[in-house]
Amino acid sequence: MRLKLVSLLIILSGLSACSTTEKPTKTSDNLSNSANTLKNEALNAQSIYQLAQNRYGADKIQLLYSARDSAITEENWPLLEKICTELALTASVDQIQNRLYIAFAQKEQNKNQQALEVLNTLEGQLKQPEHFAWHQFLTASIFASQDLPKRAAPYFFAASESVAKNNISIPKLNDALWHNLKQLSSYALERFNRGSVIQQGWINLALYHQVYANSSVDLDQAINNWRRRYLGHPGTNVLPKQDTYANELAPLNIERLVVLLPQSGANKRLGDALKAGILAALDKKEISETLFIGENTETEALSAQISQLQPDFVIGPLLKANIDKLAKTNTLLDIPTLHLNTFDGERTSLQHYFFALNPEHEVQQTLEHFLAQGYQKPMLLAPNNTNGQRLIDYFNLQWQRYSETTTQVGFYNDNKDMPNTITSLLEVDKSKERIKSVKTLFNKEVESETRSRGDIDAIYILGDAIETRLIKPYLDVNVSTFADRIPIYASSKSHSKQIDTTDKGDLDGLYFTELPWMLDSQITQHNLRKQYNYLWPEQADISQRLFAMAYDAVAMLNDIRQLSITPDKYFSGLSGKLSINSAGDIERSLQWAQYSNRRIKPVELKTQRPVPLFMQSANDGITIIN
Repeated sequence: MRLKLVSLLIILSGLSACSTTEKPTKTSDNLSNSANTLKNEALNAQSIYQLAQNRYGADKIQLLYSARDSAITEENWPLLEKICTELALTASVDQIQNRLYIAFAQKEQNKNQQALEVLNTLEGQLKQPEHFAWHQFLTASIFASQDLPKRAAPYFFAASESVAKNNISIPKLNDALWHNLKQLSSYALERFNRGSVIQQGWINLALYHQVYANSSVDLDQAINNWRRRYLGHPGTNVLPKQDTYANELAPLNIERLVVLLPQSGANKRLGDALKAGILAALDKKEISETLFIGENTETEALSAQISQLQPDFVIGPLLKANIDKLAKTNTLLDIPTLHLNTFDGERTSLQHYFFALNPEHEVQQTLEHFLAQGYQKPMLLAPNNTNGQRLIDYFNLQWQRYSETTTQVGFYNDNKDMPNTITSLLEVDKSKERIKSVKTLFNKEVESETRSRGDIDAIYILGDAIETRLIKPYLDVNVSTFADRIPIYASSKSHSKQIDTTDKGDLDGLYFTELPWMLDSQITQHNLRKQYNYLWPEQADISQRLFAMAYDAVAMLNDIRQLSITPDKYFSGLSGKLSINSAGDIERSLQWAQYSNRRIKPVELKTQRPVPLFMQSANDGITIIN
């Protein structure tokens, strides 16, 4: 019974991770002492629930949450359903989370049809990945409990894919999915053998167990092949642990490397910068043969050439269109590959990785710093174009997962539009209007000073180097002189080695993220930088950054398996601290720097993984089950 209860609480702690917008005020500081005293004196979930009926506002909601926690501990599913039904009618709480709880409580009471009806009403509202993953898992679990493994399978796959893509934890998912697959015939399994690499990995694992069930030797060999092909697949967690698989973490043995780059056309300049970085890194690698191929070669000819060469590893292509073409032909399906861009399609192999100078990495890093500092009202400034809007949307989407506050956003159309955008956001224009009115009333000279709004606690500029040099002075003169100085941040786009040689003064105090390769004080490979400056003294900023990226692409090859499997492992490169997430994307953590007295100095700013709203403890906010 004790083990059953512990297991249940582990599962439901994950279900609690579906909460994203718990609106009631903070518990320990803001709730009345009487409510906490009543809660502590209550004996069980029912008594806490009764106490809640006599309270109002935040006190009532907190007592309902406490009653919900106790109902789960006591496995009082009818009461849990009743409590969550009441909570789901409260506008200030996460209604989707509580409706998921209702479905769970109904499932535990074998009210499967009612539970499915609740889950069906949530479709189309599952904006957060945690909501979606748990919705799919609960739906699959209901069908599985009714001995409907074929109906359960698609929902299990969707949950598994969402968990892998978004680094979500759902205890028992892998075991439940595996148990469900073992109920399917080989014919049914074959019909599911399509879709994402996660789904195909699960299906092939189940097929191997059926086909080789009577031959342990053949089964072991098949599983070994499966492990190599589906490196890092969640199905690995349901297999017996064996020390022999430790060699999977050994560095890849690369004798022949093929590199796909643009060698002609509009993107040749980018290809040349990448090629230079790759050649520089190869000086320190024991790779027998490296072949460069133009990635714009006709697809069939390129596929035939790669098939003939049989490389041990492929780096490239750079262009998304070419990555997509090769994915459709399955040319690189069984070849470990590091693409030099992100990929919007379905990942076809767990041995495929994606490396790009993705500005979202910097946005995420800055957001995590803001949250670590406790900023509540950041102001974001970006150009009114596709890239600016995309990055603002990304920041706001992530911000909503961790904070109940909203950001202040300003888009500027051009240089002339910047002053109006800034004064409007800081409400300086309103201050000027008030001053004008006062002067009119007194009909004489009045000593005055404009005020800016006082709730903005950080400013983030997402413009390029020229735009940032125009925006920063506007901000300096429009923030009240008697107000606390608002820290101002920017991305690496704000930094240009060419422009900085003559112009740093207007940026004093600005914090920004940047590749270590672009900061003289952070370069560890001084001879490499010296040689680079000698060969390409006037190289554009983008070419320098691509050089660093390509250098790291080769330098990290020995570690790429470990990075893809081992959590929290990173590689220190020219382009930052690099790690690989469960979707195969290489994530970058950049260096912080600051303009100070016309110089750039490295700084250490507090940055840590934020805790989503739904996982914050009761001491920090209204949350659920730990």
